[in-house]
Amino acid sequence: MEITYTCKRQFSQKQLEELFLAVHWDSGKYPTRLYKALQNYETVITAWEGQNLAGLLGAIGDGGMTAYIHYVLVHPVYQGKGIGKKLVGLAKERYKDNLCVVLIAEHSGLIDFYEKEDFVHSQDSAAMYIKKM
Repeated sequence: MEITYTCKRQFSQKQLEELFLAVHWDSGKYPTRLYKALQNYETVITAWEGQNLAGLLGAIGDGGMTAYIHYVLVHPVYQGKGIGKKLVGLAKERYKDNLCVVLIAEHSGLIDFYEKEDFVHSQDSAAMYIKKM
């Protein structure tokens, strides 16, 4: 298995829908909106095995103070192969000069993974959002 990584946005709505639904993210139910959103992200890094979208990371930043990693997804077929680690590593390199990089782990089972990637689990803050899905 050879995985290649790119910042080119060469994915289709269907590929995004399949990836997001494979990891049970509600965003996949809105492929048109999702595609448009990812076209507007500052940073999108994708992982590919041939024509198969194996993983994706989406992030936005303000130019130097804070960057927000919003999406980190790896298709279940490809999980456990270092793809998520590589995607996060590429984002950390991209935002290495920012003072802060923020990431919200969607479930507690991911905290250990992100802590191994130098993120600190904050006990003093909580993720908050208005969700319309």
